[in-house]
Amino acid sequence: MKADGQVAGQGVAGAASAAARGLDLGLDKQVVLVTGGTRGVGAGIARVLADLGAVPVVCGRNPGPDSEVEFVTCDVRDADAVDAMVRGIVETHGRLDGVVNNAGGSPFAPAADASPRFASKIVELNLLAPLTVARAAHAMMCQQEGGGAIVNVSSVSGHRPSPGTSAYGAAKAGLDNAITSLAIEWAPQVRINSVVCGSVLTEQAHLHYGDDAGVAAVAATIPMGRLAMPEDVGNAVAFLLSPLAGYITGSTLTVHGGGERPAFLAAATADNKV
Repeated sequence: MKADGQVAGQGVAGAASAAARGLDLGLDKQVVLVTGGTRGVGAGIARVLADLGAVPVVCGRNPGPDSEVEFVTCDVRDADAVDAMVRGIVETHGRLDGVVNNAGGSPFAPAADASPRFASKIVELNLLAPLTVARAAHAMMCQQEGGGAIVNVSSVSGHRPSPGTSAYGAAKAGLDNAITSLAIEWAPQVRINSVVCGSVLTEQAHLHYGDDAGVAAVAATIPMGRLAMPEDVGNAVAFLLSPLAGYITGSTLTVHGGGERPAFLAAATADNKV
């Protein structure tokens, strides 16, 4: 990976944020909590929201390098801490317009080698914690004029095989299913949707894909010819939080550059190359 964050083999310039393209999504002064917003995809989401005039509040266990974004310490697995965080945001800003459940992830661990405790922790972070944050946010949003919107950052791992991260894939599948029920329970005051991410180029990409050559090889399997940038995810999240998505709830928006080319296409000997 190069010093500027670009990776050889990406082939296409990184995404421009909606604000950089001169778009106004109606998010000016909207207060939005972004969990896990200090690095990677979460930091990219917070940057996009700030560029669009929103007021992002990021949470995590430790602050990130961007001192211009408001940070609060919170372990989203702790329901009492989450309740206190949400109350604190409302006390400080007067309301909470949006929530982005981004905190999550999983190290590589084949299921046969992982302990039951490991699987429980992965499900706790990637399924139960977002539901805890959503519940706390809903309690505030349903009392305020205009309600609010929640976006869960999910993964294609919940929609296709996820070898090495099976508990993570199961948790993301559960999260995407949960929004279909919560959308019905919480409408019309609160909307809830998911952004389903494919491969994203972050500062930790090497842990998943290896060096520049590995990233380039993965990018070559994606129809768009590159991995997503955090701003690609941020743009999708911003849309779902915005008034433009005012009739969208209980939905998943897939941001994966066209997905992964089926392996059989490369293995087949028939003249069917695309």
